[in-house]
Amino acid sequence: MATSAPLDRFDIAILDILQTDNTTPQRVIAQAVNLSAPAVQRRIQRLQASGVIRANVAVLDPEKVGKPLTIIVEVHLENERPDRTAPLRARMAAEEAVQQCHSVTGEADYLLVVTVASMADYDALTRRLFEGDDNVRRFRTSVSLGCLKAGLRVPLDTP
Repeated sequence: MATSAPLDRFDIAILDILQTDNTTPQRVIAQAVNLSAPAVQRRIQRLQASGVIRANVAVLDPEKVGKPLTIIVEVHLENERPDRTAPLRARMAAEEAVQQCHSVTGEADYLLVVTVASMADYDALTRRLFEGDDNVRRFRTSVSLGCLKAGLRVPLDTP
């Protein structure tokens, strides 16, 4: 990954548009930010190559694709040594149902956001992730009753 240059006001404006709708045509972006379409294309390519833009994805409604349950899981470990956590970290990273995995401070060691079709699926997931791992002391489950806000938009400051 290339080293990223500081973001200027054009980069910020482009990123703001792409965060709202990454299918916006480059000519429309160019007009909105007062640059040429080729200049916008070069900037977007640079932002992708430098890792500022990590992915271009469609954000799905889990309920409409048969995964109506969102579950937040606190994972508590016995030992945080990298050699002891590596197998669990690999399983969590590989697991499609794990939408987010955060290493956190406080009582828990990890917070997971999981999307599944049913509690039976969640039970099977917990067995895949935690069963037989003597470094997992315990995990605590909170089932989401409803989502007030979900997003991936990063607040941007204009330079």
